[in-house]
Amino acid sequence: MEVKSTYKYARISPKKARDVARAIQGMPVSAALDALAYTPRKAAHCIGKTLKSAVANAENNHELIADDLTVKEATVGNGPTFKRFKPRARGSAGAFRKRTTHLYIVLTDEVEIPEPRERSSKPKKRTITSKPKKAAKAAKKEEAPAKVEETEVEEVKAEDTATDAAAE
Repeated sequence: MEVKSTYKYARISPKKARDVARAIQGMPVSAALDALAYTPRKAAHCIGKTLKSAVANAENNHELIADDLTVKEATVGNGPTFKRFKPRARGSAGAFRKRTTHLYIVLTDEVEIPEPRERSSKPKKRTITSKPKKAAKAAKKEEAPAKVEETEVEEVKAEDTATDAAAE
């Protein structure tokens, strides 16, 4: 069963709160509360309050045990932005955006087993990395004499067998 809790209009930027929310996703509730207690950020306090509210909802409304719950989702959404202005030089005004956040936490008591991903029937494309030009030329020079030596050895063997046959 899933249990939800929200905290709307929290006075913190969503960008700052997302880092903390991502850190607790998939954790058991007790581990998530411990992690939030030792995280020195304002978002950790707000998310901790929301998580405790979700646990209380699970225990009181749905009669679930808190130790069996895990954080399924911890999402952060944008709330309304307060627009304020401050006087600046030469009669202009500087705008300030005071952002708010909506926090959503979903707890579940179900154990989820991730399904194995199916592989596609197409093989992966392999990219060929090109060698630097100097290294490629050096490699060709090294390979070329080796081939010549092999052919010279074969010619020498052929001459030896021909002379041996003529001598007999």
